[in-house]
Amino acid sequence: PAMEPLSLLEAKSWLRVDASEEDVLIQSLITSARLAVEAATNRLLISQQWRVSLDEWPDGLSLALPLTPVASVSRIRILDVNGVATDVPTDLYSLDGNIDRARLLLGANMPTPGQTFSGIWIDLVVGYGDAASVPEPFRLAIRGLVAFWFANRGDADPPTARWPASVVQALAPYRIRRLA
Repeated sequence: PAMEPLSLLEAKSWLRVDASEEDVLIQSLITSARLAVEAATNRLLISQQWRVSLDEWPDGLSLALPLTPVASVSRIRILDVNGVATDVPTDLYSLDGNIDRARLLLGANMPTPGQTFSGIWIDLVVGYGDAASVPEPFRLAIRGLVAFWFANRGDADPPTARWPASVVQALAPYRIRRLA
């Protein structure tokens, strides 16, 4: 993404750091914390473009999208046997933008790709928006992780150690669980 959900200034204020000697470290902790929060919740926080490639359409008329939250479908393209991409008309599909499990609702006459592999390209805009649009519990979790990692530079428990309880509690309502 083009920005982080937490600015360097906000993180430094949270850490009560006035000097600039540690700016590079703090910025890297912000990025690492965002990535960790996104991985733990299966959600992308800041708006970004993603492409989902498929070999073929699913058997049903619904395609569960692997990313969340999906803001919009930019376009869907089909590749012919020569690799030339053609837009699928927007009246053949619609987005069910359920925040926890977005899906595409497909028309019965979706065009067949000419390519055997990755013949369908679905371009998506995924994320909550800009930094101000990210729900505060995510920002709180990022602040908590940045503070925890800043205070425990290599002398903390191994990477398998648990996160601070405040971070786990902030993210608990947002974790997307999958049934086995």
